[in-house]
Amino acid sequence: MSTPITAALVKELRDRTGAGMGDCKKALEATGGDLDKAAEKLRIDGMAKADKKGARTAAEGIIAVASSDSAVALVEVNCETDFVAKGDDFKALGEAAAKLALANKPATLEALLALTEGGKTLEEKRREFVAKAGENTTIRRFEVVEKSGGAIATYLHGSRIGVVVALSAGDEELAKDIAMHVAASSPRYLDAAAVPAESLESERKIIEAKIARDDEEAVANGKQATKPEFLPKKVEGNLRKFLEEVTLLGQKFVKDDSVTVEKLLQSKKAGVARFVRLAVGEGIEKKQVDFAAEVAAASQV
Repeated sequence: MSTPITAALVKELRDRTGAGMGDCKKALEATGGDLDKAAEKLRIDGMAKADKKGARTAAEGIIAVASSDSAVALVEVNCETDFVAKGDDFKALGEAAAKLALANKPATLEALLALTEGGKTLEEKRREFVAKAGENTTIRRFEVVEKSGGAIATYLHGSRIGVVVALSAGDEELAKDIAMHVAASSPRYLDAAAVPAESLESERKIIEAKIARDDEEAVANGKQATKPEFLPKKVEGNLRKFLEEVTLLGQKFVKDDSVTVEKLLQSKKAGVARFVRLAVGEGIEKKQVDFAAEVAAASQV
């Protein structure tokens, strides 16, 4: 069953890939409105621009943190404007959410919203804030990371990026360095083993398609294409580069790019049990307000 190709869907694909509107529409039509398949098609066809690192940050809000000796909670709370996000009442809502998450370790967002503080549920507090501030406000997601053998550390970049790193072995200084690295480099997975098979297969198709295009261009310019016997090695080499970019252990350490994070950890006889990185507005498309259109529409009422 295909999804209707709306202007909003075309725009979402364009924002995600950087490709032209016409190309996005064609890709969506060819894939029955499937965004993921359309994005992959655009990349394979060479129409999409360079893959953007990380998801778009397109909503206001904060990452609230609560911590104890044994665990850390991160909560993303969103609102519509930066003005509201900087307010004390909004920050208090985030702090309340983080403290409840840390103390109760709920399994779901719904369970977190149902928790009570001061005789009111978190959801009731949220609704009260919406009524007072006049803005849509959501408690979007949370993570609780528990200590796991080594030190646990947090890193906050302002109030918009929050990171927690729990080491399986290693001291607090190292944990803080790794947390800072995660904030700066935004790894998606811990190591190659954690990368889903479907993501690897998708990237392999993209790499193969790019090599094929490069070979066609080379032949057109009188140069030699990749020899068949070298093709598998070329594909695997590019796949290794991809894994180095998206995995924490494969990335070069932000404070010393002569070593990877994996090598750094090995040198310290340390390891990472878990890491979490939350950035305000990841994956949320911020509505672009056309004030002129709004005024024109209001004048017709």
